[in-house]
Amino acid sequence: MSAPIGTGPGRLLIALYGLFAVAAGSRAVVQIAGRFAEAPLAYTLSAFAAVVYGLLTVALWRGMRGLALVSLGIELAGVLVIGTVSLLAPAAFPHDTVWSVYGKGYLFIPLVLPLVGLYWLLRRR
Repeated sequence: MSAPIGTGPGRLLIALYGLFAVAAGSRAVVQIAGRFAEAPLAYTLSAFAAVVYGLLTVALWRGMRGLALVSLGIELAGVLVIGTVSLLAPAAFPHDTVWSVYGKGYLFIPLVLPLVGLYWLLRRR
């Protein structure tokens, strides 16, 4: 049987992902509602990141290890792909997303957090 994932440091992950879901979601709503035409790709990706963070919050809180692992993989892939593209082709992202430049606007936490989450989940097996 696996160890519970929402206990101990797992609670900190739940809190951080909940905070990121609210922060990224709020930012995306404001951007999409007021300036969507300026950078539709960037703002849509920020909204997508908020959804992923919300899924992670629920998955960790409810102990849904499979959903959490898939969501962490999506998050890590998003940060790496969007981060790289935003560096190599900055014109593609006239405005930042949560994952631009590997999460620079969020102190690189979007790059580190999925690695910590994967470590926590895989260690708890």
